[in-house]
Amino acid sequence: MFFRSYVERAIAVIRGGPHYPDINGEVEFRQLSEGVEVVVRVHNLPPFYRQDDLAIGPFGFHIHDGNSCEPGTDDNPFADTGEHYNPTNAIHPNHAGDLPVIIPMSDGTAYMRFVTDRFRLNEVLGKPVVIHQSPDDFRTQPAGNSGLKIACGIITPLR
Repeated sequence: MFFRSYVERAIAVIRGGPHYPDINGEVEFRQLSEGVEVVVRVHNLPPFYRQDDLAIGPFGFHIHDGNSCEPGTDDNPFADTGEHYNPTNAIHPNHAGDLPVIIPMSDGTAYMRFVTDRFRLNEVLGKPVVIHQSPDDFRTQPAGNSGLKIACGIITPLR
């Protein structure tokens, strides 16, 4: 009898934080031979807004290295998510947890599908997936200046 010691599928149920409690959705992960397929479905993202140095949307999207999606405070939502997942200590934007920005439709709904080889699914189980209020600039160290954490979900295996 063959026993698999790895997970092939996982999901993170996304919930909004104190600033955007209506955000909801899911991020599905599937281990493939060439990498991990990531499918994002998120609803009720806020409309784009820019004023001076404040940008809301497109939305930074990362796997973080913490272990909790507790809402936190208005000043520090989802404080326990930790930094970007970066097991090799790579320079930003080459962290394993750096994912493409989320660009929603005009109704606040976003759908995105991509494959990444920056991690294997087993390596990120139990870690938080975070949506930030601003786009990642892909150069500011260490985390891309992507602003407040506005939504979060923990990557959980599907059996």
